[in-house]
Amino acid sequence: MDKGDSKSKLISTATRLFAERGLYGVSVRELAKAAGVSISMVSYYFGGKEGLYSSVLQEQFSSFSHIEEINRVETETLKKIESYIRWIIVRYRNNPYLLRFYTSELTNPTQFFSLIVQPAIGKVIQVLVQIIEEGISNNIFRKDLNPVDTVLAMAGMVNYYILSTLVTQELINHSPERDEVLIRHYMDIFTKGILR
Repeated sequence: MDKGDSKSKLISTATRLFAERGLYGVSVRELAKAAGVSISMVSYYFGGKEGLYSSVLQEQFSSFSHIEEINRVETETLKKIESYIRWIIVRYRNNPYLLRFYTSELTNPTQFFSLIVQPAIGKVIQVLVQIIEEGISNNIFRKDLNPVDTVLAMAGMVNYYILSTLVTQELINHSPERDEVLIRHYMDIFTKGILR
């Protein structure tokens, strides 16, 4: 295995192991053995286990920058929100370990939370608040909405759907074939509410 392969193997192995057991639940020896590389490769490429964890977090949370693309490309406020909901669902489907890092860092933050996780999540919230404010100023949304509360409620609704899949799999079909129905339903709930 060449050195480039060693680095990518360490990242993919560490992603799985850190997602399952956290930063402190896995040793450098376990990481190297599972990746099939020398222990020295962890230090060589990442400066140690913490550096490897930081690289994994950066890779996991790099997808959060896509929110800026949504805001730039879409012109209509409601299309931006729909694209955001779609992006969350696709993001978790394409990155099965992200939710574990997301919840782990929110509930038991490491020293990398303020460097990697908080800025990534903060950027998403900031852009969504701008979208809601845009909707308020364009008379699409009620004037009395609190943009931050609105964004947190919307993000919570969609993220919890993904978070609860194991618990709700007997109640609802979570297959990708249902994603468009889910997106339409969430857009209806978000824009029309649940009252008659």
